Amino acid sequence: MGNPMRIRAAVQDGITEVKILMQHEMETGLRKDAEGTLVPAWNITELKAVHNGKTVLEGHFGTAVSKNPYLVFRFKGGVSGDKITVSWIDNKGDTRSDEVAIS
Repeated sequence: MGNPMRIRAAVQDGITEVKILMQHEMETGLRKDAEGTLVPAWNITELKAVHNGKTVLEGHFGTAVSKNPYLVFRFKGGVSGDKITVSWIDNKGDTRSDEVAIS
């Protein structure tokens, strides 16, 4: 679906910081279009980040998350060159997965 996530990951003093910008409309199901018809809900429901085969973040989103969510998290470990894979699934079954190397 759509544009890739923008992911940055950097390690400093044994702590890896990951910044993610996800491209998604994140409709609540409460907004009406110009004709007054409700726009159906469409939002990311699950998010997972994996480093070296180990899940380092797992989360569940709801309708209160804004369009194009931005998320920052940290975890211990990781070295420059390691890969981090971030994936999500939305309530329509669409998925996205992108990978970045730690700098």
